[in-house]
Amino acid sequence: MGASKIPAAVIRVVSEVLGPFIYNHRAVDSLLIESGAPGEPPTEVRNCSERCEAWLKRSNDADDVDALAVLGAALRNYMDGEFFVQPERLAERRDRITKVLARHGLAYEARGRVRGQLTATSSRSFEDLLRSHDFHTVGDEFERALQSIETDPAAALTAACATLESIFLVYLEDEGQRLPAKKAIGDLWQTVRDRLGLDPKSVQEDDLKRILGGLASIVDGIGAFRTHAGSAHGRERKAYKPRPRHARLAVHAAHTLGAFIIETWDERRAATATSGP
Repeated sequence: MGASKIPAAVIRVVSEVLGPFIYNHRAVDSLLIESGAPGEPPTEVRNCSERCEAWLKRSNDADDVDALAVLGAALRNYMDGEFFVQPERLAERRDRITKVLARHGLAYEARGRVRGQLTATSSRSFEDLLRSHDFHTVGDEFERALQSIETDPAAALTAACATLESIFLVYLEDEGQRLPAKKAIGDLWQTVRDRLGLDPKSVQEDDLKRILGGLASIVDGIGAFRTHAGSAHGRERKAYKPRPRHARLAVHAAHTLGAFIIETWDERRAATATSGP
């Protein structure tokens, strides 16, 4: 099956909603092809709803297609667009799509993305930070982590670790700092921590000291988890097999720490600019 599958109930509801809305076989074909659905237009379908359903089912069955990405792209205009005809009916049908997605642990996000519901809410602020700072390399790992949680937890662990490593490297390079001799995540973190004043020994408040000490545990834990259960290294015969909930924990922890690093970095730069040379 594809990298991510669309639940059958979601396919049915989306097709029932989009089919009558588009109301043209050729337009359905154009939309789904542009959204990444594979193959030639389906035959032996009676109406636009069945045509939409056939495209989405085919996306589910393709080995090299992210079916949820196809779904999100297909929904983008309908969910994000502004239409002035029958607004109450439009809202009702959008709500129908939202509810069927939620029943299967999914959520539609603006700009044509369908993700796991918890991921969609907890990582949004971090995604906004990445976009506002134009961190392309970090953004690539961010997307890879989110897209892999359910389908490939080991790959999500690897991407979570790479997300933090990328943030650390970008910070050190942009600030003109010498990189540590070892580029392992723990060594990068120690250098970044010291430069940003996040060493627990440097603060007076006991509560904050505990939290900052916990950040080191997060970095160590994510690095170790990636080494023992991620996809970046060979595994022992009895290697631990991570489950989606474990990958989600690591990804969310990485995103929380990453957001804190970027916000701290911004605050330090603002303070330097205000104080002057």
